[in-house]
Amino acid sequence: MSELLNKQYRLAKRPVGEPGDDTWEFCEKPVAQPGADEVLVKIQYVSLDPAMRGWLNEGKSYIAPVQIGDVMRAGAVGEVIASNHDGFSPGDMVVGTLGVQQYAICNGKELHKVDTRIAPAPRYLGVLGMPGMTAYFGLLDTGKPQEGETVVVSGAAGAVGGVVGQIAKIKGCRVVGIAGGAEKCRYLTEELGFDGVVDYKNEDVMAGLKRECPNGVDVFFDNVGGDILDAVLARINLHARIVICGAISQYNNTKPVKGPSNYLSLLVNRARMEGIVVFDNSKHYGKAAMEMAGWMSAGKLKAKEHVVEGIENFPNTLMMLFSGDNFGKLVLKVADN
Repeated sequence: MSELLNKQYRLAKRPVGEPGDDTWEFCEKPVAQPGADEVLVKIQYVSLDPAMRGWLNEGKSYIAPVQIGDVMRAGAVGEVIASNHDGFSPGDMVVGTLGVQQYAICNGKELHKVDTRIAPAPRYLGVLGMPGMTAYFGLLDTGKPQEGETVVVSGAAGAVGGVVGQIAKIKGCRVVGIAGGAEKCRYLTEELGFDGVVDYKNEDVMAGLKRECPNGVDVFFDNVGGDILDAVLARINLHARIVICGAISQYNNTKPVKGPSNYLSLLVNRARMEGIVVFDNSKHYGKAAMEMAGWMSAGKLKAKEHVVEGIENFPNTLMMLFSGDNFGKLVLKVADN
């Protein structure tokens, strides 16, 4: 494999605030041979997720930070081109944490086969991947929506939020999405079947929530944090459940994270706020994927991917997550044609 060159991004320094060009080192290295029980994968698509920003920070978290000099951590899907593992053969399509690069060598235990005849490869990084699992378990196991309740989702046009809203509709809830811009808001109501939307870029969020949630909020699935979390807390009902999935509005702060000033609403309403990490449910991914695939086959669950081509575009494409420029699940196509 020495004639193959692997383009990859490595962490050069830990950013303060937004990652910049000096955060990354772009490298080209010869592709090595896989060792015992290892598999060589030619990566086709890399998943770009808000959680990647947190992985750049030093300190205790639910997962160890990416170390200086390491290939940037990322989920990816690709084709096996060489294997010393009994469970995989050249031609198999697989998904795993393969990094921001064109080729990856990893132990077969770290990979899962996928069938691109059933769904296109990028979908295994979205609805049928980590974002979909996050939505499924975060909403159903932590949010526990009941038929007829009002569910509000922030970051509703993103990879997780769009799935959350659709599952809530499947469960018989009234669903309100918070998103930025008229195009995204139309997509939520006209294509995904949301009952109402609040356009945080073009209207007052508090006023929008009062309009769309006249009977209050029973479940809030939060991907944004900050002022939007505060606004929803002001509208929650008795025994509401607030699912803290992310806080993308705070990830690039150079100042301390802004906590909710309306937190006493949790006390008054005897409500519950709980954080979720998708990896806690890894043993049950198969069950969730089967159920969601069934919903997709029945036309009840739709998917949208935003694909950007070229591994060289990784730094700028990653930042689309924080500017809100992505529309659906953001993936980077890295395979050379």
